[in-house]
Amino acid sequence: MTKPHPGPSPEQIKEKQALDAALEEGLEETFPGSDPVNVTQPAPSREDGHVRRKG
Repeated sequence: MTKPHPGPSPEQIKEKQALDAALEEGLEETFPGSDPVNVTQPAPSREDGHVRRKG
C-alpha cells in the first residue's frame, strides 16, 4: 500500500494566498486592460542603476 499524500504545509498555503492576493490586486489596478498581469518584479534595466531594490 502507498501512504496518503500529505496536504500543503501552512507556509505553502500562506504563500499561495499572498500570490493570489497580489494577482487580484494587479487585476483590479489594471482593469480594463489588454495586457496580462505580471506579479513578479522585472530585472533592473541599465537606467535603473541608481535605484536600490530589496533582494
